[in-house]
Amino acid sequence: MIIRRPSDIPSSEITPRSVWLRRREFIAGAAALGLTGASSGSASAAPLKAALSPLSTDEKLTPLEDVTSYNNFYEFGTGKEDPAAYADRLKTRPWTISVEGLVAKPQEIGIDDLIKLAPLEERIYRMRCVEGWSMVIPWIGFPLKVLLDRVEPLGSAKFVAFESALRPDEMPGVSGFFKVLDWPYREGLRLDEAMHPLTILAVGLYGETLPNQNGAPVRLVVPWKYGFKGIKSIVRIRLVETQPETSWNQQNPSEYGFYSNVNPEVDHPRWSQATERRIGEGGLFGGGRRPTLMFNGYGDQVASLYAGMDLRANY
Repeated sequence: MIIRRPSDIPSSEITPRSVWLRRREFIAGAAALGLTGASSGSASAAPLKAALSPLSTDEKLTPLEDVTSYNNFYEFGTGKEDPAAYADRLKTRPWTISVEGLVAKPQEIGIDDLIKLAPLEERIYRMRCVEGWSMVIPWIGFPLKVLLDRVEPLGSAKFVAFESALRPDEMPGVSGFFKVLDWPYREGLRLDEAMHPLTILAVGLYGETLPNQNGAPVRLVVPWKYGFKGIKSIVRIRLVETQPETSWNQQNPSEYGFYSNVNPEVDHPRWSQATERRIGEGGLFGGGRRPTLMFNGYGDQVASLYAGMDLRANY
């Protein structure tokens, strides 16, 4: 398996998209004039300063307009366009994340204090969806390990459980007759996965604060796993001893496993995972398909986490 080496060129040189640059210039100018106020309680789309991480891929980025308009975020509807249409209802300030469970120093931390925990990094990651599409996204965030070290996990802690916000007044997809999941959304990782350097809490993308439709104000990014593992709008993190329940695994365990590592050899019961379609290549629905990479191309970094495991049984 061939994996591209991380690039050391600045992100401004590898992302020369005119639309993105014009938008960033406008926002930067507006910020200087004090014109970037929050809308409906959400965070302003202010620039975020972040150095490019050496863990980044040098693959061509998915256009910003596709990253922010083609999303799965069922709290706002099951259509790919629903999050962009309805997520502006979500109020992301004030916002508090509770970190609790098997830790020596449980705490609640506000989103603005969370952002200050560590220097922000731009992580350009391949992202793969279980539905067969993929993107390359320049996330801005910091390693989840920074937050977990702060609360000092106990020796009995083996897993990390995550929970998203549940706000029926702001999230039209969580109520009504056609409710898709048992809300709130829940996800989980093994503690060693959560502590891995590739696992981050993202607070922005494309040089700006995270848009609501992409999981504002803070979301999980685990690039070697399918996209539904990246829980959005996090409000609670618990360290626990036993494997936690996760939303899609609980809903349909035959289709969605706890680990959900990208694996071209394990098909979804209703479609193959052997190939993927890169969004933004040849138009939103254009372009050819490409082979899916084991662990989404991050095998050199993460395969050792699963040494000796049957990855067909532990899908």
